[in-house]
Amino acid sequence: MADRLFNVLFLCTHNSARSVLAEAILNKFGAGKFRAFSAGSHPKAAPNPFALDMAAQLGFPRDTFKSKSWDEFALPGAPQMDIIITVCDDAAGEVCPVWLGHPATAHWGFADPSATQGDDHAKRAAFNATFQAIKRRIDLLINLPLEKLERLALANELKRIHRDATDTSAA
Repeated sequence: MADRLFNVLFLCTHNSARSVLAEAILNKFGAGKFRAFSAGSHPKAAPNPFALDMAAQLGFPRDTFKSKSWDEFALPGAPQMDIIITVCDDAAGEVCPVWLGHPATAHWGFADPSATQGDDHAKRAAFNATFQAIKRRIDLLINLPLEKLERLALANELKRIHRDATDTSAA
């Protein structure tokens, strides 16, 4: 499992700010170990321009990101997630789709920088603060020893085996 990529899905209601930042940060700093995605329960038409600016500072073209529904990741053929992290309190309280493989889940609540009132300077400062808070947690995630991540993957596989065996015996 040493060469395995761990798929991580960041969820937020609108998939326009926090989840986009988390996707960009993990794809930048966790490259080779993680592959990040983001989605929302009620996605906006497009990501917040300030989130796109921050992703661009990490080297991602602005058109790399789009707001999308979490339903896309519950469809057949979608990447199977190992970890799903909600980054806003609203998304954490919503009924989520059933995820293939029963990934590990966590909630990392962050203030919504999109809700910041004021001029562009105040909004950029709010996005920067949220970016730094998300990056601190992602730094901890990407520095987990590989054996802990492998145990997580094994625990998910054991859950899948149980689920599949239960589904088969009920048929």
